[in-house]
Amino acid sequence: MSSPTTMPAAFIGHGSPMNALDPTNRYVDRWRAFGASVPRPRAIVVISAHWYINGTAVTAMAAPRTIHDFFGFPPELFAVRYPAPGDPDLAAEIAELAAPVWVGLDHDSWGFDHGAWSVLVHAFPDASVPVLQLSIDATKPLADHVALGARLAPLRERDVLILGSGNIVHNLGRLDPGRPDEGFPSSVAFDDEAERLMTTDPASIASLGEHPAYSAAVPTPEHLLPLMYIAGLAAAAGTPADLLVKGYAFGSLSMTSYIVGGADVTRRSS
Repeated sequence: MSSPTTMPAAFIGHGSPMNALDPTNRYVDRWRAFGASVPRPRAIVVISAHWYINGTAVTAMAAPRTIHDFFGFPPELFAVRYPAPGDPDLAAEIAELAAPVWVGLDHDSWGFDHGAWSVLVHAFPDASVPVLQLSIDATKPLADHVALGARLAPLRERDVLILGSGNIVHNLGRLDPGRPDEGFPSSVAFDDEAERLMTTDPASIASLGEHPAYSAAVPTPEHLLPLMYIAGLAAAAGTPADLLVKGYAFGSLSMTSYIVGGADVTRRSS
């Protein structure tokens, strides 16, 4: 298991951005408990499903902006700001650790998208810890993202918290309003296999790409890929992940979350 001086890492199933405005539900309550359980980080690195580009980059500005990367939501959601500082020096460290993967230093094009801030407003509400985002390279297969996650493992020894934010099952085309807290059988089967791998053999997480429910659960991979990074970190540490919370929304969204090397957070699915 990870030593007491190793910062935890986590994958969060972030779901709708409206979770940012919800003062309590079974998911945001677990995110809040997670944030309260960890030592104060030097910084937080977020791998969000919503920065999905043809390359790997890291935010390197001193004051990242809050991005409202959606439409059709109420004005209150567009008013949310997460004013955490950035950390340009840490961005340079990340670029060095990722080699031979080239990581661009992004000084002005991105910031904090809702995959980051909808979770952070609950987990670290005072926005005082520096935050960086690492993009997801859309051209790479699952295994490459696992390998890059493993390369980032030394950050955990430097008091950096690494957070993946996506959804293991994410198929907006199949959403069923009649199933607000349920998953389709294919969603449950895929999510259960992800749980088996994360809690027993995270190094093999890329095998999810061969699962018979993959196409139904993952029509596009961007929401699954943040899990690959956290699995890579778990594999590098030689420890499985623990379940933080498990559940579903509208048939085709998994809200399941994991923690690696965390403190005593209650890990139950209810």
